[in-house]
Amino acid sequence: MLNVPPVVTALLVAFGVIHAVRAFVLSPQADFEFLLLFSFIPARYDAVWLGQDVPGGVGGLVWTFVTYALIHANVLHLGVNAVWFLAFGSAVARRFGAARFLLFFAVTAAAGAAAHLVTHVGEAVSVVGASAAISGCMAAAMRFAFQRGGPLGPWRTHEAHAYHVPAASLRVALTDGRVVAFLLVWFGLNLLLGVGVLPLAGEDQEVAWQAHIGGFLAGLILFRWFDPVEREPEL
Repeated sequence: MLNVPPVVTALLVAFGVIHAVRAFVLSPQADFEFLLLFSFIPARYDAVWLGQDVPGGVGGLVWTFVTYALIHANVLHLGVNAVWFLAFGSAVARRFGAARFLLFFAVTAAAGAAAHLVTHVGEAVSVVGASAAISGCMAAAMRFAFQRGGPLGPWRTHEAHAYHVPAASLRVALTDGRVVAFLLVWFGLNLLLGVGVLPLAGEDQEVAWQAHIGGFLAGLILFRWFDPVEREPEL
């Protein structure tokens, strides 16, 4: 956590600056208009279908699939996401490099928004937070972190090399007991969030756990398309 890749630091700074501007610079009305422009709102797409004007126009239909991930509801939301992003985002950024990592962040954020849209059609509630993209980073890290010589694997010998070991194929990863245990715990926690057993949000807020799952599945499945390290042939 003390040796953070610059691209992760830049995103964390962006999260913090955006939240500070919303909290200390924008008026309540201006903040509301900001959320209309940049948060993800499923009802936006119903409005367009009905021929109504929406904030941001056609562009807003596209950019909000990603921009919502840069906004956070409150300091607690920002802090929790920052800790998880430092842990998993840093590992993936060291492996992918800055450009690939930024694209991966955007794709997994968009996948999370798409999953939320499918399960909340027409809902006029803003979705914000980097949780879907962070979930994608968790899934991506899972593909190489447990490998021999990897960050969490046995016989680790070199810090830089640990993040560039050949990744396991999806089939092999899903037969690894450690990966399966990680999956069960992760999906179990999101199930508890979904039924309200773990109320991490405020009283008037809900956790968009479907977005978490969308980002996670995207990171798990699309990892190979972003990974610059050549895989070893399966035996």
